[in-house]
Amino acid sequence: MPYSKYNFRPGINREGTDYSNEGGWYDANLVRFRQGRPEKIGGWEKETQNTYLGTARALHSWVDLNSTRFLGIGTTWKYYVLEGIGFNDITPIRKTSTDSITFAATDGSSTLTVTDTSHGALPNDFVTISGAVTLGGLVTAAVLNQEYQIATTPTANTYTIVAKDTDGDTVTANSSDSGNGGSGVDGVYQINVGLDEYVSGSGWGAGAWGAGTFGSVSPLGASSQLRLWSHDNFGADLLMNVRGGGVYYWDSSAGTNTRAVALEDLSGAYKAPTVALQVLVSEKDRHVICLGADEISGGNRTSVVSPLFVCWSDQESAADWEPISSNSAGSITLSSGSEIVGGLSSREETLIWTDSSLYSMQFIGPPYTFGVNLINQGVGLVGPKAAVNSPLGVFWMDQKGFYVYNGSLAPVSCSVHHYVFSDFNVGQAFKVFGFLNKQFNEVGWFYPSEDTTEIDRYVVYNYQEQVWSYGQLARYAWIDQDVNAYPRATYANSLYTHEIGNDDDGSPMDNVYLESSDFDIDDGEFFSSVSNIIPDVKFTGNGGSDQTINFVMKSRNFPGESLSTNTTQTVTSTTTKLNTRIRARQAVFRVESDDDGSTGTRTGVGWRLGDTRLDVRPDGRR
Repeated sequence: MPYSKYNFRPGINREGTDYSNEGGWYDANLVRFRQGRPEKIGGWEKETQNTYLGTARALHSWVDLNSTRFLGIGTTWKYYVLEGIGFNDITPIRKTSTDSITFAATDGSSTLTVTDTSHGALPNDFVTISGAVTLGGLVTAAVLNQEYQIATTPTANTYTIVAKDTDGDTVTANSSDSGNGGSGVDGVYQINVGLDEYVSGSGWGAGAWGAGTFGSVSPLGASSQLRLWSHDNFGADLLMNVRGGGVYYWDSSAGTNTRAVALEDLSGAYKAPTVALQVLVSEKDRHVICLGADEISGGNRTSVVSPLFVCWSDQESAADWEPISSNSAGSITLSSGSEIVGGLSSREETLIWTDSSLYSMQFIGPPYTFGVNLINQGVGLVGPKAAVNSPLGVFWMDQKGFYVYNGSLAPVSCSVHHYVFSDFNVGQAFKVFGFLNKQFNEVGWFYPSEDTTEIDRYVVYNYQEQVWSYGQLARYAWIDQDVNAYPRATYANSLYTHEIGNDDDGSPMDNVYLESSDFDIDDGEFFSSVSNIIPDVKFTGNGGSDQTINFVMKSRNFPGESLSTNTTQTVTSTTTKLNTRIRARQAVFRVESDDDGSTGTRTGVGWRLGDTRLDVRPDGRR
């Protein structure tokens, strides 16, 4: 009997059973489909060995007038601008205390109690201390006069820090540390940090650990909620906003050693928003837009988020926000939904999602400046970062499915819909991050699975070939190649470059696999035997002739039976045939990384699968 060729349909399909999807792929990890063929995804490596503080959930890249490349990085604790390989802290300042700080140390303890009346700080906030003198012992002036992260905030007038030297090593006070630091101690406080988890309401458990007293209630605000930044460039400069908090401006010409300032503190600022849910810039007409901003009442901003309120500045100005007849500033309140979830500037329009609707906001000129149209009711946005621009339109995820808008709205048919939404932590949906990987015609979403509070999965859609895949990979933010040659993503205090090489930051990329649905051997009516496998694999990595993967064959006689693994064999570029012995009605074919091989055969491995052939022979009815 001749060899049988097995060419499975591209894409993963989990909407039926593993037998009903015969001829297709059923499970995968770290595998994509390109031009109808499966292949291992590209590798990643740290862009710099430098790290940042906090969890980064926002990235924005741009170039200034001197062709300097910047990357804005918003984390739970700080905001950085990457220039070259250095993370430059431009976090705005909330408060400056002058000649008002004192210290108290305890012999044998590294904890210092700091007194500063009405400090307004929260645990994990950052303060830079200057002007202090030694406490008399090991807690010297050099120990005190530096940036500290606040440990606890027992009262409105006191907080604690852990003494450290200039290398970051803990310093323990001795009996001579009886001073208070002197009468000229200053403190510069950065804006309050945010949380690393989404909180659905106030009460016990809301807010930072160590803040307030036992049983106290925390009203939800920017500092007691998942910290999400939005940002956009205004010319060569940068606008940024803490969701539910302040709006800030950074002047790139002043250099990366300067900090962002509140929008209302800009020179010439008038009636600028003081809080918002998101800031963005209208590309075509260069208006700054604030979603969910505070309204003007009695001639002043209220400093309270208005969840459906949209306002914009005068054209070509980030400072002038008063809506008068001589400028183009203005505002509108949306009517559908309970709050604005997110917005995205796309070609010729700005899209705005509430929790239940989609609006299109288009520049129409004076006297109204913008026209706002309701596109759809009943489809929202699962999280502020869940929409992504692509060459074929804007794709996004809501709590029920995936959608695309390119002048009209349409659902995107998803062959892994049940797999994603049946194992999705809806309570942490605001962490979902949509991404574009234009080189491979992909849009996708990083999301947290049901049993975890943090992102650990991704689902990806090839919009040209209309096929889906998924896998396990934790990335908290992503930006596609633009001013940089490769996509970049964040994870564990590091910035990674993606689609470079074949490995996991110099280590083997393990747990790569692709598994077919059950397929009948012959026609499934008779038992059949498989005695040989002829692999068809193109190795594309930089590991040379040492590249290896495993071919695995599993089988069973009935869909209700458990699969039995019949053979696992190594395949290299010179493998011509694999000998095996399988007797069954139906089988499963799996390709996987050689995780138990030596490191030399596991790094630099890239592969693309062709047509696998099996030597199948009839072997009776029983």
